[in-house]
Amino acid sequence: MDLQGRIKLITAVQTFGNNGFQKREIVITTEEQYPQHVVFEFTQDKCALLDNYRIGQLVKISFNVRGREWINPQGEAKYFNSLQGWRIENMEVAQNQNMGMQTPPPIPPAPPADAFEPTNNYGNNDFDDLPF
Repeated sequence: MDLQGRIKLITAVQTFGNNGFQKREIVITTEEQYPQHVVFEFTQDKCALLDNYRIGQLVKISFNVRGREWINPQGEAKYFNSLQGWRIENMEVAQNQNMGMQTPPPIPPAPPADAFEPTNNYGNNDFDDLPF
């Protein structure tokens, strides 16, 4: 799945547990009638993908939806979702490249004025067989 928006926040890398699990979050704001602030997490080696991005940039994030179940101490099941990013693209660069490729072809030059001679045979009495 993909979602496009402007970067609102990029967090620092967080490290968890003894095995050194790493996570980094990014929040984008969608550009639609009712903008949404959507958080994505990039984990392990994917954390480095966010290094070259800044707040305000227009990006497209490719992600997977992850769901988890957690049983609380009272025995009740709770469910959590996360959006796990695996690719991020700078859409400002893509838009600029597309704009350059979509230039219209040049307009051919107009023919010279004497290429079309006016007709002067309006009063011609030649017979035609048209009924009107």
